[in-house]
Amino acid sequence: MDVSTDSAIKKPKRLTSIVWDHFERVRKADICYAVCVHCNKKLSGSSNSGTTHLRNHLMRCLKRLNYDVSQLLAAKRRKRETPLSLTNVNVNYDEGQRKDEYIKPTIVKYDQEPRRDEVIGIGSSRYDQGRSQLDLARMIILHSYPLAMVEHIGFQIFVRNLQPLFEVVPSSSIELSCIEIYRKEKQKVNGMINEFHGRVNLAVEMWSSPENAEFLCLIAHYVDENWKLQKKILNFVTLDSSHTDDMLSEVINKSLMEWDIECKLFAMTFDDSSTDDNIVLKIKDRIAQSRPLFGNGQLFDVRSAAHVLNLIAQDAIEALQDVTQKIRGSIRYVKSSQVTQGKFNEIAQQVGINGQKHLVLDSSVQWNSTYTMLEAALEYKGAFCLLQELDPAYTSVLTDTEWKWAESIKDHLRLFVEITNTFSRKKSPTANMYFSEICHVHIKLIELCKSPDNFLSSIASKMKAKFDDYWTKCSLVLAVAAVIDPRFKLKLVEYYYSQIYGSTALDRIKEVSDGVKELFNAYSICSTMVDQGSALPGSSLPCTSADCRDRLRGFDKFLHETSQTQMAISDLDKYLDEPVFPRNGSDFDILNWWKVHTPRYPILSMMARDVLGTPMSNAAPESGFSLGGRVLDSYHSSLSPDTRQALICARDWLQVELEDHNPSSSLTGYVKAH
Repeated sequence: MDVSTDSAIKKPKRLTSIVWDHFERVRKADICYAVCVHCNKKLSGSSNSGTTHLRNHLMRCLKRLNYDVSQLLAAKRRKRETPLSLTNVNVNYDEGQRKDEYIKPTIVKYDQEPRRDEVIGIGSSRYDQGRSQLDLARMIILHSYPLAMVEHIGFQIFVRNLQPLFEVVPSSSIELSCIEIYRKEKQKVNGMINEFHGRVNLAVEMWSSPENAEFLCLIAHYVDENWKLQKKILNFVTLDSSHTDDMLSEVINKSLMEWDIECKLFAMTFDDSSTDDNIVLKIKDRIAQSRPLFGNGQLFDVRSAAHVLNLIAQDAIEALQDVTQKIRGSIRYVKSSQVTQGKFNEIAQQVGINGQKHLVLDSSVQWNSTYTMLEAALEYKGAFCLLQELDPAYTSVLTDTEWKWAESIKDHLRLFVEITNTFSRKKSPTANMYFSEICHVHIKLIELCKSPDNFLSSIASKMKAKFDDYWTKCSLVLAVAAVIDPRFKLKLVEYYYSQIYGSTALDRIKEVSDGVKELFNAYSICSTMVDQGSALPGSSLPCTSADCRDRLRGFDKFLHETSQTQMAISDLDKYLDEPVFPRNGSDFDILNWWKVHTPRYPILSMMARDVLGTPMSNAAPESGFSLGGRVLDSYHSSLSPDTRQALICARDWLQVELEDHNPSSSLTGYVKAH
């Protein structure tokens, strides 16, 4: 008699095992059978037979059909009383739930806008090996895991237990998947930048490896249409070992052409303030073939503010090395034994020092550690002076003059440390925040140069010479950025320049005012050309192709300048004539202010957006005080150039998905620990 003609029996008791979702229990004479609903195979269904043989059959049967067997595995583990299971919540039935009801699947989304075929239902969907492999590659990119992790036995055991259907592939296959993700994301970023109506700023960073290989990192900075500061790594180029400095301009120009942003470039920021001017000149010449640079290029060449602070801090520490060597010897002596440390603590109490700081030695790779050492040692100055009288074995004695030098240098290092922290720790550092800090450094250096102490004044002269090189290149763009801060406008320039330049301040202030007006007029012409339809499609920028470089471009400028009537007040005049915005607290959001006031200053807001997006410093929290530059970790240094660029760039582009969980610098994961 065929099984299918037998009637299903009433079960004397509730069938609680999940396997009964896949079997029908029937009786033939006095024997019970369990019939698989997938393949109609007939197995023993007696209550004495248990369900292990049914589960084993299902594992084979469902795998052939590419069904997810995670629920069966979870149920098996739960019987063994394993404390943790991914699917506990999915296999527990409520009191009134029938055994033949399927559990509503939990939905997992791959990205913010998944396709219909990208939605996965746990426990009820077909398994997709290709999709899982891309998920794994994506995880490796996002968290900087090594590609070889797929060949680690621990990872393979974990994956096999989690999803037996997953076929572990070699690292070479995962590498190809990572490059595939990189190429797709690059298309998205490229489209995003090309559709952007404003200008783009480019930061240039030099990296090295433990094996002394050199890399060039190019990062685009801009304020988007929603007035959010954006930062995208465009390239991480491996430089040929035979390259020379003058070849850097070729690498940069090639990147500009690759991303088609030559015509959109507003400024370039070099992380080394001593970068050869010829490199910048070659890039300027290449761009000038397409379009004129704003302000004759005075705003184009920007050097990192954090780097110049790093340089002058090193000058100060180097000049003080004889004194710092004595301080190191003093600290080592105090810490040489518990007896000496105890004696020193007693002396400190005798002279009334209740030190809150601990005596520590500085590091050879972080210049801010020298400031920390000096600060602590100076707090215990009285104890060290008494120690030399009470302990003849203490020989690292400082004179009163040396203590004075240490105090002065410490104060200046503290200023540099505070400003560097301000530059590197701010989440969205807009260009307006740098002017006042740099001016303060300028004033302090001028004061130190006037010191009656020849030692201190000579140090100051050396520091100021490097600072002046930076100031010559960057003072105008710093000041322009300050002017478009509604809390300051030209008033902040007037305040600081009167202290810096004295009797010649008015001439210097006029240079800034003229620079702002010249830049604004260029944007006004751009706006006029957009209105006349001579700009790039969908862009607020003037057309820069050869077709648009007609002989009447000068007439456009003449028409704009001569069409201004007394009744027509420009955005800039209106902005400067109105009172400054109250400076209350430190939570002022300048990007939001300009977003709100765009209707009132339509042309000036275009200019403000591009200027505010200029990176005035390339310092990251982990490298702001480094004495050795940026060093790539050994793992990423060992990769092929294409794979290295793919992993570093793709991680930066995918990073937006992790911002809510772990906001950080994009390149933080690649810096070698010192």
